[in-house]
Amino acid sequence: MHDAVSKSIKTVQAEAKTRCPVNDGELRGSIYTAIETSSEKIVGICYTNKKYAQYVEFGTGPKGQKQHAGISPDVAYAYVQSPWWIHESMIGRKTAEKYKWFYVDTPDGRFYQCTGQAAQPFLYPALKNNELEIAHYFEEAIEKNL
Repeated sequence: MHDAVSKSIKTVQAEAKTRCPVNDGELRGSIYTAIETSSEKIVGICYTNKKYAQYVEFGTGPKGQKQHAGISPDVAYAYVQSPWWIHESMIGRKTAEKYKWFYVDTPDGRFYQCTGQAAQPFLYPALKNNELEIAHYFEEAIEKNL
């Protein structure tokens, strides 16, 4: 079963990396796998350690709430409805200008107003789209052991 879990989670990882929206490749490069084994079960995990990954997967603000097709139906996600401000040191002018965000210049620097982003799911669809292939890995493992 360990081999079936390993093949399955590597398949999910490969598709997640393919689906991951890329600006600089940082998020895509942070998609890892792990296998946890106990006497009762073997669990394959595909994850990222980037804190902002959830905002990419589920979207943010009114835009995320309006456009979140493809996210897991098992996740109850709450979307903030009011805009928020981001200091230029946290996003960089080049990125903010790409999205044409409204901004104000203050003595403390430039602040950009953000009203959210649409969901760009990459982890959940990677699992969902490979259910049949994953089932096949387990069928092979069971047949082999019989």
